[in-house]
Amino acid sequence: MCGIFAIIDSTNENTKKLRKIAVKEGQKIQHRGPDNMGIDVYEYTDENGTKRSTILIQQLLAIQDVISGEQPLYDTTGEIVVIANGEIYNHLELKKLLPKEIQDQFKTASDCEVIAHLYNIMRPEEFVEKLDGMFSFVILDKKTGECFIARDPIGITSLYYGTSLEDDSMWISSEMKCLQERCKVIKQFPPGHYYSTKTKEFVRYYEPVWWDESNQTETDEETIGEDLLKKIRTGLEEAVKKRMMCNVPYGVLLSGGLDSSLVTSICCQYAPLKVSTGGSKKAWFPTVHSFSIGLKESPDLAKAREVADFLGTIHHEFYFTPQQGIDVIPDVIKHIETYDVTTIRASTPMFILSRKIKAMGIKMVLSGEGIDEALGGYLYFHKAPTPDDFHRETVRKLKLLNYFDCLRANKSSMSFGVEVRVPFLDEEFLNTIMTLPPKFKMVKKGTDQKIEKYILRKAFDTSRYESLKDTPWEPFLRTDDEESNNSNDNNNNNNDDENNSPPGYGNKIPRTYLPHSVLYRQKEQFSDGVGYNWIDTIQAHADETVTDEELENAEITFPVNTPKTKEAYWYRTLFNEAFPNKSSRYTVHWEDSIACSTSIAIEWDESFKNQNDPSGRAVLGVHVDDLILKK
Repeated sequence: MCGIFAIIDSTNENTKKLRKIAVKEGQKIQHRGPDNMGIDVYEYTDENGTKRSTILIQQLLAIQDVISGEQPLYDTTGEIVVIANGEIYNHLELKKLLPKEIQDQFKTASDCEVIAHLYNIMRPEEFVEKLDGMFSFVILDKKTGECFIARDPIGITSLYYGTSLEDDSMWISSEMKCLQERCKVIKQFPPGHYYSTKTKEFVRYYEPVWWDESNQTETDEETIGEDLLKKIRTGLEEAVKKRMMCNVPYGVLLSGGLDSSLVTSICCQYAPLKVSTGGSKKAWFPTVHSFSIGLKESPDLAKAREVADFLGTIHHEFYFTPQQGIDVIPDVIKHIETYDVTTIRASTPMFILSRKIKAMGIKMVLSGEGIDEALGGYLYFHKAPTPDDFHRETVRKLKLLNYFDCLRANKSSMSFGVEVRVPFLDEEFLNTIMTLPPKFKMVKKGTDQKIEKYILRKAFDTSRYESLKDTPWEPFLRTDDEESNNSNDNNNNNNDDENNSPPGYGNKIPRTYLPHSVLYRQKEQFSDGVGYNWIDTIQAHADETVTDEELENAEITFPVNTPKTKEAYWYRTLFNEAFPNKSSRYTVHWEDSIACSTSIAIEWDESFKNQNDPSGRAVLGVHVDDLILKK
């Protein structure tokens, strides 16, 4: 990821002054791209004879092409200019769509350069649907003056736009702090959309069949078949593998919960060989580093340590105190640009951890965000009345990810120039999960499905077989002849350790993904799992900071998205101090919630209606030890 900033179609005739303004504002997101800054200034006269200027700025975080991947990026003529934030995982496949003579003229190994060349052979609204990755980008066509802007389907990357106070120019930025002083309106650029300055319309390009809440897969089957489990397992393995594409030191965020532990396990499987070569070459960084953070008594730290020991990662465990967390909350809010309670609670330890990770020379980490929304992993989903209610809530949650977990993962880590990649939000894998029959996702008391995300757990559970050799899963079984042949090949290649070849590359070694106690560990929200005293201390601090009278008059002080607790009031005060532009308050999604639910799900249970706590522990009678499946 990087930071991008653009001023599009300005009528300011003093281009030199406008450039200085652009550089000043663009430097506010230098933390997103500390490796280099690039700029392109374009002046032209429109069809009405008005002189206009467009300025593109890129703050570069070099991950794929460290040496030559500087941005902006250009096509062969230099007339198509691209600034991009994110990663295009299928860039090599897309490159093959280009004429051979164009392929030979690529100037960099950047995964985003292909965007500039694709623009010359098809309209951007055609190729944007072909992009597999996380991205926000601006394309400038100097032949016409037109700009094309797009954001990835779910909103993994952050992107904002505004209208200038001085003219009708459009301003684009990875973070809204660049738009505060000089824009009259600031909004989030909607995920899954593109915008053309020619048509001046936002167009949704991402609309899978499940996007319509009423489209649900039904089945008469009562049990989950092996083919479906295999599809889930192989789908996640491919999603993790493609996100290991990088040429810098990387790691994995390991909380010790199911999601991050599965990502870590699969990452260890493929780490020895370079994924961008199809496993034909050894990886530059073959050992996985895992990172965890929490209070001293954190339940996450103990489980993360257990997983790291099981998988053999180089594990780094960090601690913070509640007071250290409270001290950095003002900075956290400045960076993540929200006043949402749960997001701030969870972003704070992630913010502290990201600083530690960057200090160790790590630029990219994989993480486990997204599957709780898609599979109904939050504890309140236990109370879903029907499969229809369950499915509709998962769709609603995914549509809001850009306001919550994606925003947290992106901005907390990029505060220190660390990129987070999220395999569970892979487009193909997400389609697999969202087209599952909802009844296979639900918690069903009195059956095997008595824990959330059961189908994902079962897909990676080898313990149900008497022997690993009984498993129908292809990657696990290797014959003696294959072992002998592999050994000979490895000896010829001077490879001393054949077991370093991961199963996915043909080395079919029987293995267990995770300890059973982790594979069937119940959901802990990150803000809970880092240590339960964390939330208690924040609330105590807010009680001392905000008076009863202030809270009583909250509706007068904050008429838009009025806070209902002292904690929320404190966050809102810090937010308004950091972002005085009045339109900023509308960039935050705000609704009543219980344990991260939408307001609609509060109607599921009478006990939800009188609570206003986004902590997972607020769902009474669900988070108990007897719900953990015993082997």
